[in-house]
Amino acid sequence: MAGGGGSERARPGGLLPPVCRQPRRRESRERLSVCSKLCYAVGGAPYQITGCAIGFFLQIYLLDVAQLDPFYASIILFVGRAWDAVTDPMVGFFISKTPWTRLGRLMPWIIFSTPFAVISYFLIWFVPDISSGQVMWYLIFYCTFQTLVTCFHVPYSALTMFISREQSERDSATAYRMTVEVLGTVLGTAIQGQIVGKVDTPCIESPLFIGKTNSSVAMEELNMTHDTGSLTDTRNAYMIAAGVIGGLYILCAVILSVGVREKRESSELQSDEPVSFFRGLKLVMNHGAYIKLIVGFLFTSLAFMLLEGNFALFCTYTLGFRNEFQNILLAIMLSATLTIPLWQWFLTRFGKKTAVYVGISSAIPFLIMVAVLDSNLIVTYIVAVAAGISVAAAFLLPWSMLPDVVDDFKLQHPNSHGHEAIFFSFYVFFTKFTSGVSLGISTLSLDFAGYQTRGCSQPKEVNFTLKMLVSAVPVVLILLGLLLFKLYPIDEEKRRKNKKALQDLREESNSSSESDNTELASIV
Repeated sequence: MAGGGGSERARPGGLLPPVCRQPRRRESRERLSVCSKLCYAVGGAPYQITGCAIGFFLQIYLLDVAQLDPFYASIILFVGRAWDAVTDPMVGFFISKTPWTRLGRLMPWIIFSTPFAVISYFLIWFVPDISSGQVMWYLIFYCTFQTLVTCFHVPYSALTMFISREQSERDSATAYRMTVEVLGTVLGTAIQGQIVGKVDTPCIESPLFIGKTNSSVAMEELNMTHDTGSLTDTRNAYMIAAGVIGGLYILCAVILSVGVREKRESSELQSDEPVSFFRGLKLVMNHGAYIKLIVGFLFTSLAFMLLEGNFALFCTYTLGFRNEFQNILLAIMLSATLTIPLWQWFLTRFGKKTAVYVGISSAIPFLIMVAVLDSNLIVTYIVAVAAGISVAAAFLLPWSMLPDVVDDFKLQHPNSHGHEAIFFSFYVFFTKFTSGVSLGISTLSLDFAGYQTRGCSQPKEVNFTLKMLVSAVPVVLILLGLLLFKLYPIDEEKRRKNKKALQDLREESNSSSESDNTELASIV
């Protein structure tokens, strides 16, 4: 009897208090530490470092270093970006079918894709000693790298929904992430630009100048500004930069995998079985708020991608700053990095839609100014710093607003779970596909305008085309995007209502779970 009584006394202390304490333990886990946010944020750097280096430098590398014909360069750029776009929903599909493991459902993709991505990235910046297979070389390794970096970035983007249930914590982690990602663009620009910029790429004078030269010997001497050894030095510089960036890629992946714990309960995967991918895709694509958001950002992102893809050529040839363009790019990225906290405060204080209108539209006068004013280095730097402020808003806002759309979707489809990767991967898909089309068309436009490979200068038609690609076309795209944002339904009032409704659902779920556990404990 004494043992029985002791057993009865032990049960309340041993069974019921843990059940009662469970909600408090869960609440204590909801807040993310600064260390966790930093480790999560570091994971966004590899995509931005490599993407910035490729976005700013691959076009000029293929044209002036690998010495490919502009037509073939346009094919590589278009097919690579288009394939990159296709891989996003493919990876999203496979992630949705991935079972939960000890490392999580998303983290294994990040870990195992990293070494192969670094190898393929390095081979993009290597000039093979083959005469007829260069186009296929760059096409294969560009597409391979885009596939592998997608296997890193799509699960990383979806990880936002798996680090916390709290919208405020996710927004805070997103701000950390955007700061590090923009810092990643600074690193990508600085590493690639400064290493490559230390070597002068040899160039050939314009054919117009050649036509005015009567002596073929004099023409040959005047055309080549450096010997062939200088081109070899330039190629080596690109490979050194690729090696440094590859090392940073691996370091960031290690920090992310060690410092972030993927929380299964954050998306409540334990309570419901996810529906099929294609049914989930249909639900996602029929969600009006999501479609309106991605279409609006489609145009604004396309504007900045056009600017990114053609800015190196614009600075080199139209503005004439051949030895300064990497520093101008660095000024843009540094300005963007420093103003991310400003935009995070702004969207918290005035709302995300207001931040979209103010932040992205602020680039318009500076895009016009850089094309209209005469070439002036000081003015160009001022415009670069001002444009960086708008670039920061364009970086931060899409990833800050996508979780709001996912929350809105959860309220409308409370029994449908596991579609976070679809939301993020298809946003990236549409953005990348259209940017691939635009970059291919812009390179073809330069070919039609008479672009001279390795030219020290370009015809007037090429300079005019570059002005259109970095000024007029982006301005039109930004205006169209801002016009479409008028249709986006989630303003600050609706966002607060959604947050309260989700909180009520979670409290109801927790209360039900606690009641069931208490009943089970009393039965035991």
